[in-house]
Amino acid sequence: MVLMYHASTEPYTAQLLDSTQYFVLWWSQTIYQSFVILGVPLFVMLSGALLLQPSKVNEPIKVFLKKRLSRIGLAFLFWSIVYFAWNYFVNHQTFTINSVVQSFLSGGAYFQFWFIYLIMGLYLITPVLRIVVAHANRRLLRYLLILWFVAASLLPLLHLITGFEVDSNLFLFSGWMGYFILGIYLIESQIKTKTLKRLLAAGMILTILGSWLMAYPFRSFEQYYFFAFTLSANVILSSIALFSLLIKRPANWPGNNHPMFSRLIHAISANTLPIFFFHIIVLETLNKGLLGLRISLMDINPIIEIPLAAFMTLFICLGLILLVKRVPVLNKLVG
Repeated sequence: MVLMYHASTEPYTAQLLDSTQYFVLWWSQTIYQSFVILGVPLFVMLSGALLLQPSKVNEPIKVFLKKRLSRIGLAFLFWSIVYFAWNYFVNHQTFTINSVVQSFLSGGAYFQFWFIYLIMGLYLITPVLRIVVAHANRRLLRYLLILWFVAASLLPLLHLITGFEVDSNLFLFSGWMGYFILGIYLIESQIKTKTLKRLLAAGMILTILGSWLMAYPFRSFEQYYFFAFTLSANVILSSIALFSLLIKRPANWPGNNHPMFSRLIHAISANTLPIFFFHIIVLETLNKGLLGLRISLMDINPIIEIPLAAFMTLFICLGLILLVKRVPVLNKLVG
């Protein structure tokens, strides 16, 4: 989902497109993104479902943080160097010591690195949230999640529609922590499959329709609110529905009966971190045609190009990472 989202956000010059091309491009991006925008919320919810288990409440803070830092820390430093080099040699951007230091403090060497800061922030608060989850009943967790939904989603929507803004100090629990707790809360929820499918469909339709209304009839500067803002009501509802559907894995799930498919899924799963770091380089290489093969929104119908670029990026990343991991030193550095 993350790879396809980035594949759909390739920079382009609108002046080079006629009205039909722009129409196809805009709708392709909007429809694909209405679904793949759920990728990061799903990952955060899954992290919460796994890390906030009451059985882990007694794990020492030092042990927990050391385990996570050893997994992410070296990879973060290695890929930061790679992306500074990429920026310098490919994008011809110069940098100074001050700019490098500021990059590390405010979001990392490249735009996708913000996610690592999010994950690290959640790791830092996890020992505290484990205590909360272990000793709170479901009614209390539900109350906390309602407060989060109002603060994170409904108040910004109120501001978008009416222009009135509520003081943010009224609701202190907001941001990504809600998704984190939502993951563990939904594990024990019993929602009918039919209801979840309807909720998912409604959320995606709201994303697409809301984006169209903001972009065209209203011509608002907030035209990307519905699918770029991962805390919008439509994205939260869609994420809840899809996460709940996925944890109801059916007996006919392909991985149960197809060993090769299962091995592929496990190979991808074991390398999600290096794939996440590496994929922008591969994607930009394809978009720019640096190796003689150009896969770009400007050349190929976006209905085909967006998933094609995403899947090519995925398997190129996976293949190269599996090769690199055969080198002992690099095996530890790439993640």
